[in-house]
Amino acid sequence: MAQSLLLSLETSSPICSIALHRVADGALLGQSELRLEKSHSSHLTVLIEQLLANTGHRAVDLAAVAVSDGPGSYTGLRIGGAAAKGLCFALDIPLVAVSTLQALAHQVATATARPEAWLYCPMLDARRQEVYAALYRADGQEVLPPAPLILDADTLAEQMAGHSLLFFGSGAAKFRALRPEAAAAAFLDGVMPSAVAVGALGLELFRKEQFQDVAYYEPFYLKEVYTTTPKAK
Repeated sequence: MAQSLLLSLETSSPICSIALHRVADGALLGQSELRLEKSHSSHLTVLIEQLLANTGHRAVDLAAVAVSDGPGSYTGLRIGGAAAKGLCFALDIPLVAVSTLQALAHQVATATARPEAWLYCPMLDARRQEVYAALYRADGQEVLPPAPLILDADTLAEQMAGHSLLFFGSGAAKFRALRPEAAAAAFLDGVMPSAVAVGALGLELFRKEQFQDVAYYEPFYLKEVYTTTPKAK
């Protein structure tokens, strides 16, 4: 059936991840991931073509594209955003943008026993002692909005005083080194952003018709991107 699918792209991390959901019932039809550094620009389009072919579909079957909105890798987000905008423009379909941190929290919450017992703190490495982080309840309600945090032993101390927090993502290990015995904190290893979670939240946005302007959409980089001019030889 034409225009019955949601394609999701997650390129905010070194993992190039895509997923395909059926709009009618939210069923996951397929997913594909490539864990190669700096592979997004050369492999993303190929992964999309292969996933559509392997599930017996074509690009014209897409009803919308969901893209991981950031924060994360500037280059990765730019590539994912450009690919999503290109597909939406060519097929005349809507674009939905999903918070990278919220999708990561959703990914963990849906796989956690007694999810309501925790607050979820995804942390993405932003180099040195800095991370991009946010805080969510199991139902996705935002407790603290996404922000760059400089980590020290007192980071999120107020929140841990009254709640049990679950930390995960590429920046969580840096915080665990500062709070190794925090009674109210637990840490998960190996949790990386996935297009499956982007798609799950993207379906909700699609059904609410919370679309982006395809012409003017820019990822949520969270911090300004600084570039330098090469020194003259």
